Amino acid sequence: MNTDITSSTTSFQTAEEAMAWITGLTSFGIRPGLDRINQLMEIFNHPQRRLKFIHVAGTNGKGSVCAYLTSVLSQCGYDVGTFTSPYLTSYANRLQYNGQDIEDEVLVRLVNKLKPAAEEMARGEWGSPTMFEVTTALALLYYGTVAFPDFVVWETGLGGRLDVTNIVTPIVSVITNVGHDHMDVLGPTLVDITREKAGIIKAGVPVVSALSQPEAIEIARETAQARKSTLYLLGDKFSYLPLEVAENEQKFSFQGPFRALQSLTVTMNGAHQITNAATAVMTIEVLRQYYALIVDDEDLAVGLRNTSWPGRLEMVSQHPRILIDGAHNPEGMEALSHALRDIYKFDQLNVMIAMMPNKNHEHSLRHILPMVDTLVITEPDFHKKMNAADLATVAEGLRTELGGPRHVIVEPDWRSALERLLEASSSSSKGENTLNVITGTLYLIADVRSWLLHGTKSEKGW
Repeated sequence: MNTDITSSTTSFQTAEEAMAWITGLTSFGIRPGLDRINQLMEIFNHPQRRLKFIHVAGTNGKGSVCAYLTSVLSQCGYDVGTFTSPYLTSYANRLQYNGQDIEDEVLVRLVNKLKPAAEEMARGEWGSPTMFEVTTALALLYYGTVAFPDFVVWETGLGGRLDVTNIVTPIVSVITNVGHDHMDVLGPTLVDITREKAGIIKAGVPVVSALSQPEAIEIARETAQARKSTLYLLGDKFSYLPLEVAENEQKFSFQGPFRALQSLTVTMNGAHQITNAATAVMTIEVLRQYYALIVDDEDLAVGLRNTSWPGRLEMVSQHPRILIDGAHNPEGMEALSHALRDIYKFDQLNVMIAMMPNKNHEHSLRHILPMVDTLVITEPDFHKKMNAADLATVAEGLRTELGGPRHVIVEPDWRSALERLLEASSSSSKGENTLNVITGTLYLIADVRSWLLHGTKSEKGW
């Protein structure tokens, strides 16, 4: 096929122009299915067929598992492409090669190839590709025609079966877990959601999973068996044992079907991060066994210890103490509440939160409200959002039932809300023993993190 399509419109000159065009495609929404991405990749001669993918799906923990895998593989000397979503600071964060964002010049060149193809498609029966489809196509062009990494750590966007990333045939699939998220798209039950995520399991390709619910495990087993894929399930084929837990350092042992590892350390916080790390270690073990991946034990240990993932239990300030965590569904909020009880020491807890409208808010808030002294409810700077007043109504109803925040502040503007949070902290007699937590949708986390660390807003989009 011809890849030198010329556009009737002027080519982009800067990365900002190219990214503005891509993010402008959000108006086409989310349209599950692989038809448009297959058509796009046909035009460019299917660059994905030249690459080795580790395909990662799940409700929570996808990004952390991707971070662990990237860090370990890089530490072992391999060139690694990492495709994740959403991003926290810049659109280019999503397309990394050896830990570095795609270069502006490369991004512009590839988008100038993609745009005329997308415009041609828009005139046909399939209609315009979405933002996520164009972003996925951009990643495949980048890794398959420019960077050529040894491995691509490849995170799903939404679900699995009909997710655009499912165009690839990986060398190993990973399903971290399932929870109550995106139920408007994936279905109302855990069985429905698992069925969608299990759609990334390919014929004969091994799959690693930390699924825990019996109904979810049954779906994964049935799917793997039907596709003759070996399933490495946490609690069955592999396990871990926490050894020491402290803030910024957790040690655990790992037992797998091929060998045992007596002591590994991670510096990300929360019990769920040990689960994520063990899932990544099992994935590495599968690559060792099936593909002769060369992994020195010391490199494995260093890679795990050095892993970080922004926006997940990340302490962005010590004076005052500000912890950010993108807990945007009930399972994420439960993990946050456990971490607050088990790891962090405080006499007063102030929380700022914003959510998207399609989340299970009541079940999310139940996990954390009883612990909170001051609750600040705000809104993300995004076209889809839950009104602060509506979220406050849910919180007030739960406060009557559960107790909880002595003070509830409703401030739709997130910058003003952040000021109110910090005022509550500075006026507290608890002083240094006050912990401020900012949580909820990653659209809020992205802006707050960029504002606190860099003095700017983040770029927006998936």
